[in-house]
Amino acid sequence: MTEPVGLARGLTNYGDPDFALYLRRSFARSMGYSTDLLARPVIGIADTFSGFNNCHRHFPELIEALKRGVLAMGGLPLTFPTISLGEVFLSPTSLMFRNLMAIDTEEMIRAQPMDAVVLVGGCDKTVPAQLMGAISANRPAIGLVAGPMLTARWHGERLGACTDCRRFWARYRAGEIDRDEIGEVEGNLATTAGTCAVMGTASTMASIAETLGMILPGSAAIPAVHADRLRAAEATGRAAMQLAGSKLTPDRIVTPDAIENALRVLMAIGGSTNAVLHLTAIAGRAGIDLNLRRLNEISETTPVLVDLKPTGPHYMEDLFAAGGIGAVLRELKPLLHLDCMTVAGETLAERLAAPDGPVDRAVVKSLSDPLQPKDGLVALFGSLAPKGAIFKRSAADPKLFEKEGR
Repeated sequence: MTEPVGLARGLTNYGDPDFALYLRRSFARSMGYSTDLLARPVIGIADTFSGFNNCHRHFPELIEALKRGVLAMGGLPLTFPTISLGEVFLSPTSLMFRNLMAIDTEEMIRAQPMDAVVLVGGCDKTVPAQLMGAISANRPAIGLVAGPMLTARWHGERLGACTDCRRFWARYRAGEIDRDEIGEVEGNLATTAGTCAVMGTASTMASIAETLGMILPGSAAIPAVHADRLRAAEATGRAAMQLAGSKLTPDRIVTPDAIENALRVLMAIGGSTNAVLHLTAIAGRAGIDLNLRRLNEISETTPVLVDLKPTGPHYMEDLFAAGGIGAVLRELKPLLHLDCMTVAGETLAERLAAPDGPVDRAVVKSLSDPLQPKDGLVALFGSLAPKGAIFKRSAADPKLFEKEGR
């Protein structure tokens, strides 16, 4: 029996499938679609644009480029809204809404007739929530991340949210800069669309999504306002159509080996401690246990390679110019599981076999000459945290490594 395609998928139960499809097509035609378009495979687009999410303010343009890719491959792109988690606009904290967004995403993928889905997100809790929902729904899925914002300048100094946010606020509280100066800084910390310019949670999760194989190769670090971000969106639309045809589902991509690769990259980029929370939840949706003892084993054998804030002085736009996550993966190649599948329809080994471009070693260090020899993140165990606590060693003052207290 041939599997239903497009609008014929998951028909509403009226007791008569032919009537249900007839009614669905009738209502769809009220939106001005031709019968030709309505007969095509449907690519759902989970849209997290919101007036309460500055990171996603460029999504209307991004989604138009995405739709071009779907249409060029003979599909019908249909957007649908989901919860959008704008980090600084949520009270009391954004993390409490992550699982709610994951449920929203999962159930809308399940409930609506789509052959594949594109998850358009970016801000901190958004990408993990989307990955969690997509894994549980297990329909062909691909992510498209917002991309990082560009840095700005204040008195000749580069500024980027959000490491610099706290640094300058501390200077203001200490009386080193006055009210007018902190106001000027406020106006220059976040000046474009996109996620925070440092290796915070959003950039870390974009890097992890690329490592897992759930977004297109090379797309994690492209700045939000760069033309390449639009080209990546169009390519993502094309890839979604290929996924719909191949029936490649998240359960074949997010495997135990892929999770270990993600942990390796997390250590190498000096990524956010929040990523451990999110990776644990993502792995859990795939039935995989993320063990903190294993995390420490990986940390012990993985050097820190990326010199970005808060570990170093650089920003995400510098990582993009330096070769992106692809440059990191190539350095880590001897430590990675290379048979993992990706949404591009190729294994990690096949991706890394392609010719590599120039790498800026000021930003992405080599495996033989790393920024730090090991321990980007470590799990600490003891009387204060018997079940473990995550410590970002790569960005910490060495004075913190040994401490006596009571």
